[in-house]
Order: sequence, then structure tokens, then C-alpha cells
Amino acid sequence: MTFSKKLHAVAAATLLATASLAAHATPSFVNGLALDGAALDLSGGSSVNNGRLGYFSDIYYDTNRNEWWGLSDRGPGGGTISYDTRVQRFTLDVNQNTGAISNFKIAETVIFKSGGQTLNGLAPSPTNTLGLAHDPEGVVINPRNGNFLISDEYGPSVREFSRSGELLRTFNTPANLIPRNAASGVANFANDAGNTAGKRTNRGFEGLAISPDGKFAFAMLQSAMLDEGGGSGKVNRIVKFDTVTGEAVGQYAYEMKRSGQGQGISALVAINDHEFFVLERNNRGVGVGAEFATADKEVYRIDLNGASDVSGIDLDAAGASYTKVSKSGQIFDLDADTLAALGNKSPEKWEGLAIGPKLANGKYLMLAGTDNDYSVTQNGSGDQLDVYFRFSDADPYAGSIQCPLGQTTGCTGALSSVPQDGSYKLLPGVLHAYTIDAAELGNYVSAVPEPGTWALMAGGLLALAARRRKQA
Repeated sequence: MTFSKKLHAVAAATLLATASLAAHATPSFVNGLALDGAALDLSGGSSVNNGRLGYFSDIYYDTNRNEWWGLSDRGPGGGTISYDTRVQRFTLDVNQNTGAISNFKIAETVIFKSGGQTLNGLAPSPTNTLGLAHDPEGVVINPRNGNFLISDEYGPSVREFSRSGELLRTFNTPANLIPRNAASGVANFANDAGNTAGKRTNRGFEGLAISPDGKFAFAMLQSAMLDEGGGSGKVNRIVKFDTVTGEAVGQYAYEMKRSGQGQGISALVAINDHEFFVLERNNRGVGVGAEFATADKEVYRIDLNGASDVSGIDLDAAGASYTKVSKSGQIFDLDADTLAALGNKSPEKWEGLAIGPKLANGKYLMLAGTDNDYSVTQNGSGDQLDVYFRFSDADPYAGSIQCPLGQTTGCTGALSSVPQDGSYKLLPGVLHAYTIDAAELGNYVSAVPEPGTWALMAGGLLALAARRRKQA
């Protein structure tokens, strides 16, 4: 084949892939829930640092067991205060005809452990060793064995846990992703001090997906690595892991919409073994530490087929030649639909996204959720403070109140105490429900049945049938 014919073939294939990606319509917003910022999980803890819900750094729907799981991150101390990392199983009532959600409840809290010790949200110390440090950001369940896979920002790492939360193994992170000084080879997992290569601090494996057959896990960096553009880079990496060996078998380049404003990806959701939804966002909107300005929270569809394996390629090197993953135009915009409970303002940290069950009307339910940072911030002295907002204000930051944990007096900000009329509230966690036609979802493949779960599946189907009869 001549060069011109090859070029024409490549261009035609690219146009075909782009047309395929663009053919899928926008999901429909159904309703949303604003979840109590002071709510506790089922760990037995009674304060913000041992029991308050941190809501949704990620969401996953287990099709085999008809279970929803919500992952919270390293805790309200931002890596400075001890916190037992955990994942929550939650339940929802779902209207099978409309997809409307209600009655959110925590059903189980699982603490992550290793050899009898809990995996902790504290930053690694010493900084060149991960130890028990854990900053979970993505969750899936391997349908082959029912185990959790959790992506972590500190490593960046992918770890496998039993259903009871016991660490079984850690996948082998590719050497080029390790945060380190390229000249000395010394790693610093806690912060960027001295590092010139690898992932940026708090920009590790943010998204995690698993192929429907459970053979491969896909972990995605939040943004560009230090040696590939750092804070100004637009291209980051997706790493493909073999779930049997725990070894990386490929890396792929993904180009974000833009850099700056904290732009990065927050979730990766498998449609099949090569197509995914990606949630990309900036750090604007209503949050405990955000700047209240134009929010940008968008979902795209990508395809790894045809993309180069960039395992051995410097993505921003002069003359670097590779093909990025195919990326659709915007599938939907999470900012387009808001809740009156938040004054119709967009939350900052949309981080969870999941494809849920098929509804009676033939559509699929999708959930999107926010990380509310436990509605806690820290001052310059390291003191933790509850953050209260009056969401009816045009700029909720202008009138926000910061109070000592668990107190409503002795506060700073707009007022010295929280009014008792309910006008001020802790930042809630937010869940949005969407429906999407099967044809619009396109090529979707659900997880293979987990061995030994046929009885569980039958029980789930019976429960689903009972709920449908109740709603009829």
C-alpha cells in the first residue's frame, strides 16, 4: 500500500471511529438527592474523623449481586490526620418505570485492612515508602472472584481486597508512573518535593474500570505526569492491568479538554472491554475549598481500539509519534442539571459515575455522585473546621461559616454561630439519576456472572420483582 493510500485509510478509520463515538445521544436527567453532610456510616464512629460519610469519590454497581458501592477517600484531614479508609455499600429505591431514585441508606461499611492493621489516609512517612498509606479514589468488583479492586492516589496503586476489606495484593505499578527524582531515582509518595518525574501529588489513579469478563483493569491518572507537562499538560495516561498477574500490559494517552483550573479526570466507567465513559472536571463550583466560578463537569465516551501503547513513549517529547484514544464530543454535562437544595448551583467535585441496572422501560439507570470532602476544611494552623453554606446566596462562599468540628458556635466567617433556622447547612453529598436508552448506550456488555452467585442473582431478581409489584 502506498503512503497516500495508508494515509487515506487511517483518516477514514479515524472519521469512522469519531462518527461512531458521536452517534450516541445524551442521557436524560431524572432527579437528584442532596444527602445530609453530617450523616454517619456504620463503622461505629461518632465524629467526622471516624464515622462521617465522605460520600462519592467513586460509585460502582455490581450487576451480579444487585449492589451499589460508594467509595470515600483518605479522610477529612487531607492526609494529615489518621483515618481508617473504607468503602460503603448503599441501597436506593429505584422507580423501575422512570428511574427516579429515593431513600438512600448505608447498608454496610467495610474498612480496608492489611495483616490486622487498617490502611490509613495519612500521607506516607517516610515519604519514599508507601507502607499503610492509602488514598482510595476508584472502586470496581472483579466478577471472576467478587473481590474489590481499589485505585489509590499515593502510589499510584491498584490494590485487591477481599469482601471483608483484607488486602490480598497490590498490582505492579509501571516504573514510569512512580513519583520520583529522575536523577537519583528516589521516590517521594507524600508530596512533589524533589520529584521531577511520575505522577503529581494528589493526581494519581483517580479513575478505575474493569472489563466485563474481569480479565483487565484500567486505571487512569487524574492528569498529566510531572515529566509530561505537569500542571499545564493536557495528556494523561490510562494503564491496562492483567488482573491475574497484576502486571501492566499497556498504557494509552488521553487528551483532556483543557489544562488549568484543576482540570482532571474523576471517573472511568467500562461500557465494554475497549469503550469507556470518562468524567472530566475542573475544581470550580460549590465545595469546601473551591473557587466559586464557572463549573465544568463533562462526560465523554472514549475507545482504546486503535490507540498506541505508549508504555515506552514520553508523551510530550519533541517528535513523539503516537495515536491517542478516540474521544467523543460531550455526552452530557453534569452542570446542566442542578438541585434546589443547593440553590441550583453545581457542586465542585463530581467524582462518581456508574452504569446501573436495566429498568422496566428498557433504559439503563446511570448514577453520578459528588465527593463533599466531609464538609471540612483546615486553617493555616491545621485546625479542622466544619463548613456551613447558605445555598440561596448568589455566592455561597461570601456568607459561609467555619466552625470547630461538631460545634455551631465559636465560628468564623460571615457569622460567629450557625443560625438555628436551617438556613445554613453542611455541604451535602449529591446523587443524580439519569436514564439512557440501550441503543444510545451502544455495545454495552455487563459483567460476566460471578462463580457461585447464581443463588444471589436469583434472590436479587426476586427482590427486584417484588419492588416492581409494589410500585405498580
